[in-house]
Amino acid sequence: MRELSAGYGQGQVLHGLDLDLSAGRALALLGRNGVGKTTLVSTLAGLLRPTGGRVLLDGRDVTGWRADRLARAGVALVPQGRRVWPTLTVHEHLALATRHGGRTWPTGRVYELFPRLAQRRRHLAGQLSGGEQQMLVIGRALATDPRLVLMDEPSEGLAPIVVDEVAEALRAVVRDGLTLLLVEHDLHLALGVTEEAAVMVRGRIVHRRPTPDLRGDLPTMQRLLGVAA
Repeated sequence: MRELSAGYGQGQVLHGLDLDLSAGRALALLGRNGVGKTTLVSTLAGLLRPTGGRVLLDGRDVTGWRADRLARAGVALVPQGRRVWPTLTVHEHLALATRHGGRTWPTGRVYELFPRLAQRRRHLAGQLSGGEQQMLVIGRALATDPRLVLMDEPSEGLAPIVVDEVAEALRAVVRDGLTLLLVEHDLHLALGVTEEAAVMVRGRIVHRRPTPDLRGDLPTMQRLLGVAA
């Protein structure tokens, strides 16, 4: 994306933001609350129309495309707060999401990634625990055979043991070459599953480096993210 601007009403949130993500790479998008991370994800997913700049997907200008058109082009969203359909079963969620016959991520492969979903395939989504719902939403995104997955706070509200399960699944799909933009407040998770990290401040990217380097740079993490010593 180039010089991307977006906001709500008269309030500007993104201010000429520049960010590149190469195919097959995983990038953590970090920042304090209110800096614009969710606004950026919503803009890239087509839920919010940009007010300036350009968004490119595989070199193709997709600026201002609607969410449904972006989804068909290969952009998948794992939204904050999960948002499952409570009266559909696990299997129905995955079947509805499957694109092109599920060439890369058929339902069976999603079940291999999340065995708990296989065990609950006939359960209604509204009957699942919060962790199981998060696994379902990630699986639903993968079932679309995406080129790019946008994840917004996948660990929110989850017990630590479930966060570990989600982290292991994300590491597996990243090793498989998934292109991932991960917004996550849990730095252990974010820096543990991605190759690079970018930090937002006031609607702009102000810092970017490989995650091992950032993990070892406590002064920068303290200054930009408020990490305690």
